Amino acid sequence: MAEGDLRTPPLMPLGTDEPAKVILDLRVAYDSLHMLIRKVRHSARALHSAAAEISAASLDLGGRTEAAAASLEEQASAMEEIGSTVATTAERANMAATFAVDNSQVAERGGAVFQEVVSTMRNIHTSSTKINDIIGVIDGIAFQTNILALNAAVEAARAGEAGRGFAVVASEVRTLAQRSASAAREIKGLISASVEQVEGGTRVVEAAGQTMGEVVVNARQINQFLGEIAAACKEQALGVGEVALSIQDLDKNTQQNSALVEETNAAAGALTAQADELQAEIANFRVA
Repeated sequence: MAEGDLRTPPLMPLGTDEPAKVILDLRVAYDSLHMLIRKVRHSARALHSAAAEISAASLDLGGRTEAAAASLEEQASAMEEIGSTVATTAERANMAATFAVDNSQVAERGGAVFQEVVSTMRNIHTSSTKINDIIGVIDGIAFQTNILALNAAVEAARAGEAGRGFAVVASEVRTLAQRSASAAREIKGLISASVEQVEGGTRVVEAAGQTMGEVVVNARQINQFLGEIAAACKEQALGVGEVALSIQDLDKNTQQNSALVEETNAAAGALTAQADELQAEIANFRVA
């Protein structure tokens, strides 16, 4: 028993004297020590097994944690790229919206110019019509002058020699009236042709102005759409940024968990070593 051999228990005493009591106490101590050694050995084995399981689980968790950390790093990198792409898209959408605003303003100015041209051509048409009316009056006056000159020539012929000089003047007036009438008719024809051309040009300019108005409306719609796209891109960029921050926080927590797993693994190793040491100490005792 002193050498750790507990396989043979002490014999029970037969008497009740003092040595018998000592032997009885020794037997009780033997039974208690024997039971304790068996429990300690069982506990040491269970402790060693639990430490081994903890170590294995810790190693497995460590591997999973490292894989999760690597995956989170990849996701964080991907989210950064997505965020950068969305930000670039938003910036380009803003630039496109700015260009659309400029184009819309240019189109509006062009539309205003077309309206001015249309107004000017209408004024030209009105003025040409008035001039044409004036030419008609001049033509009428020339016609009346021609008749008066003809009548004067007839009266001069009746006057004979006394009216010869007046007949010459009447002839000159008649010739001048005919030339004036011819020039008036020619001018009237030119003005009529100009009026037709102005009317045709007015219709073309009005059609172009209408088209320019449609361009202005489309430019405004495009500007509105691009503004909405830019706003949506900004919101997406903010959302991606928040997701990226969340992934970074999750990655930090995963790194902390990885450190805790390493500490747990180290503690499990120390526990295994203590269990081995305890088993080595208990191995000195031999029990049945």
